[in-house]
Amino acid sequence: MRLPHLRRRRTILVALLALAVACGVYAYAATNTVPNSNAGSGSGSISGYTVSNIAYTLNSTTPTNLDQVAFSITPITTTTVKAQLASGGTWYSCTNSAGSVTCNTTSPQATVSGATQLSVVAAQ
Repeated sequence: MRLPHLRRRRTILVALLALAVACGVYAYAATNTVPNSNAGSGSGSISGYTVSNIAYTLNSTTPTNLDQVAFSITPITTTTVKAQLASGGTWYSCTNSAGSVTCNTTSPQATVSGATQLSVVAAQ
């Protein structure tokens, strides 16, 4: 009749062991730390630029070529300006000096006949 007594001891021992493992797992999980973080959304308006005083510089040797386009831009603090002289054409990098913009159009060479529209993109 000792068998039921041994079974009870084994059951108690297994229960104590399971309780010890559960406490250890809880203690380990309780030490997790998560840093603060941020999430959110917002919006702001996008306003355009005003381009005026457009002037084209013809090549002195081959006047059918355009060497440069220049214009004024407002606001004058824009840091990136590009110009395109034809839809789907080359975007030329421009230089802005206090609202006075110049764009060299020689690489590749722009032509008068190929200049069908002036598109300007700008960003601060």
